[in-house]
Amino acid sequence: MFPGHTTFLGISSFQILIMFRRGLFYTFLSIYLREYLGLSITETTLFATIPMAINASAQALLWGRVSDRFQRRRTLIILGEVLGAAGTVGVWFAHVQPESPRAAGYAIILGLGVTEFFWSMSNVGWSALVSDLYQSEKRAVVQGRLASLGAVGRIAGVWIGGLLYDGLGAFYKGWGFREGSLFFVSAAAMLLSTVPIFFLPEGGIRHERENANGMRDGEGPDAARLFWIFLVGIVLVNLGKNSMAVLYGPFLSLRSGFALSSSRIGHIINVRSIAMILTGFGVGALARRFGNARSLLLGVATAVAGMLIFGFAGNVAVLVLGSALLGFADVVVFAAAYALVSLLIPAARRGRLFGFYNATVFVSWGLAGTLVAGPLMDGLMALDVAEPLAYKMGFAVAAGIATGGFFILAWLTAKIRSVHEKSGARDA
Repeated sequence: MFPGHTTFLGISSFQILIMFRRGLFYTFLSIYLREYLGLSITETTLFATIPMAINASAQALLWGRVSDRFQRRRTLIILGEVLGAAGTVGVWFAHVQPESPRAAGYAIILGLGVTEFFWSMSNVGWSALVSDLYQSEKRAVVQGRLASLGAVGRIAGVWIGGLLYDGLGAFYKGWGFREGSLFFVSAAAMLLSTVPIFFLPEGGIRHERENANGMRDGEGPDAARLFWIFLVGIVLVNLGKNSMAVLYGPFLSLRSGFALSSSRIGHIINVRSIAMILTGFGVGALARRFGNARSLLLGVATAVAGMLIFGFAGNVAVLVLGSALLGFADVVVFAAAYALVSLLIPAARRGRLFGFYNATVFVSWGLAGTLVAGPLMDGLMALDVAEPLAYKMGFAVAAGIATGGFFILAWLTAKIRSVHEKSGARDA
């Protein structure tokens, strides 16, 4: 049974609003921290590393257990969004208090850490709810469609964020953060996103369904062991794929590089979103044709190519190509990895184990940048290497990390496919 259109309308509306907020807020936050508040590249990456580490830890160690204990996914989502909205406004208030720009930057970083602790309730509840409501053979299709619709919200968010960042060009760059409009609109989007969730089922184990092959998730031989091995592979992919993610804005705005305005940066970022929209509606067909495992490997290979093309682009046209490839890869990796890992997680433990899976994504948004790309680039610039070249080396390292993950996943996914084919499953 495939849940009806009302259910999909609810979850897709939520996804659109969440991606709107992320595009609005995070696309330009790195530029604000780096250029307006004067943080180093490594310090700038901390706005992703510290909050995401707190988010991932809370999902895996606390909220995932709460979700499994009470089996109340919808409630966690609503609480997380409401508390996250309140925290976002609090972060703005905290960061305008210090006189030092650097202290203001750290107020944002630490304040977002507190906010992410509560917002992580929403993340883990959401991941579990989708698997509660949809059979495994439908999950790649659903996630692809959600990625497409989410990209629509992201386009709108990036566009409005670019306008608010400098007050429609009437004020200074960074005005939207300093005066609070970007914080307030972001918080309002979080509150609004709870509305469609009220119309969804609560979720939980009572919504567990057999797959088309008669199996339930997590029942295959060696499922538990393969889950943990799969995490090892996917964490390398995410570390590489996302290690430069928070630095795309500063890279494009470099005075010694492309020197793009905030609106033009938004256009480049939105090419990625447009590619996500187009890919999302076709990823289900891709998964049916090649299987989730091969689709995942294709997505990782495309991500590596996209990072190298984007990082070493000589003109805006090549930037557009790299951005489009990255958008394709984002959706394919997102949908195929989710569909694969959901096969390995029993329904009764979805909260906790999806918490660990989500941790590989959330931590990767800043960890590799803080530990590898940031120090590498700051070190190179300290040696008088030109800033654009330092960024290029950062992209090269990111691509190398993801390539390592590709080879590990090639072996792991072959094993997963073999196990599921022996047990009669057809969607690995």
